[in-house]
Amino acid sequence: MSARMIMKLHVSDVYDEAPDVRVLTLRHPIRRELPESTPGAHVDLRLPNGKIRQYSLIGDPTDRTQYRIAVKREDDGRGGSRWVHESLKVGSEAHVSAPRNNFGLSSEAQKHVLVAGGIGVTPFLAMVQELSAADQHYTLHYSSRQPVPPFSDFLKDLCGDSVSIYTTHDPQAPRFDAETAFKTVEDGTHIYCCGPASLIDAVKRATAHWPPEQVHFEVFEPVIDENFTPEPFDIRIASTDAVLHVPADRSALDVLREEGFVLPSSCELGVCGTCKCTYSDGTVIHRDQVLSTAERQDQMMLCVSRARVRVTLDL
Repeated sequence: MSARMIMKLHVSDVYDEAPDVRVLTLRHPIRRELPESTPGAHVDLRLPNGKIRQYSLIGDPTDRTQYRIAVKREDDGRGGSRWVHESLKVGSEAHVSAPRNNFGLSSEAQKHVLVAGGIGVTPFLAMVQELSAADQHYTLHYSSRQPVPPFSDFLKDLCGDSVSIYTTHDPQAPRFDAETAFKTVEDGTHIYCCGPASLIDAVKRATAHWPPEQVHFEVFEPVIDENFTPEPFDIRIASTDAVLHVPADRSALDVLREEGFVLPSSCELGVCGTCKCTYSDGTVIHRDQVLSTAERQDQMMLCVSRARVRVTLDL
């Protein structure tokens, strides 16, 4: 695990793609190029109150002179989007991390099926630019409650017949049907989904019979499970054989830091992937939204995941 670089970038351009969606362009005040990003990557935006929010990069991945993000204002959210809309203007300084990608395009895919809902379209904006430039086979299904969905003109111009846009504000309009779309498993096809919980759940149900390595999700909201009751557990440190106790009301990340371990983190909600750690034995209760089924066999997110009785960490 390594700490993520934090840069002081300047807002060079701001415009409203929709009444509640603001697009910001970020540049370094001195350096000509920013750290490389790949389609599907996101950055952390650090707020003045110390909180962190993740936003997908929507620009051309080959253009390293700038980052572009799109932020939907959520007045009943956790406050990050309101701060962006009200405080970040042209010339403002923003504290932004180097990109991280938990939602990259598979190099093994012969066909890519992208499923977006609402502002969940943002990671796909960079993806379709790369896929189109590489002349790869893809389709994008984009559902929005707005009569004119954000970025719809851009997507129609770039993607042509490869994009289908559904405007769910009209009860008579066609809807994306995940059960029908993914009824038959297709070798070489990879599915990518980002959007509200209802869409994520629908695609998960529809693809339950698909090989898990062919289905990918991007989620920026933490797991909410009112029925989950955290239990205490122990951590064994593989390098020293020391045992640390994690109370029910604390996270493994908190306890490890208290014991002197220098561990990076970002969201501390289980959605960014920063505090990932390898474990060698134990039964882990995974509560993140990042790790794949295969990764969960030997990795856990220290900020939200727990264990039954004991887990050994490779620290």
